[in-house]
Amino acid sequence: MTRRSWTIATAASASLFGASFAAIAVFDPLPRLVWNASASAPLGLYRIEPERDPAVGPLVAVTPPAPLARWLAERGYLGERVPLLKHVAARSGQRVCRVGAVVSVDARPVAVALEHDGRGRPLPVWQGCRTLRAGELLMLNPDHADSMDGRYFGPLSAATVLGRAVPILTRDSPTAPLVWR
Repeated sequence: MTRRSWTIATAASASLFGASFAAIAVFDPLPRLVWNASASAPLGLYRIEPERDPAVGPLVAVTPPAPLARWLAERGYLGERVPLLKHVAARSGQRVCRVGAVVSVDARPVAVALEHDGRGRPLPVWQGCRTLRAGELLMLNPDHADSMDGRYFGPLSAATVLGRAVPILTRDSPTAPLVWR
């Protein structure tokens, strides 16, 4: 290869590389892969499959609204642009309540909220009952008592859902090995 060919190839590669970064900056694409480092869902790598209207049950990736994202970041729970992985616990038409520390869906207790986080800081409290409106979801990881989820911040807009979180390479406990799924 001649010197001129190398120069052209290098310039073309640099241009493509630069154009790729410019496209990412302009279009702000949705994440397709997410690494979960939170113990409230199995640790590991997830593929995000688009799903705007999830049923009750599946694990979904959620972009928290800006005020919640800032609060989560300030507390050190999560980076500001990092999605949450939560199960859909209730959707429009279902009645959700938080009475004291108990969160219920359609009069069935599903989670208990803590008063303080692991550092002794008070956690948010919402109280009362309401029927979820169209486009609202309650997100919970009920099997994890210390999960930062709807038991503290209440229902979220379904528009915050990036998609269904499908495990690719996860571990069942912090000390277990990573397993291909």
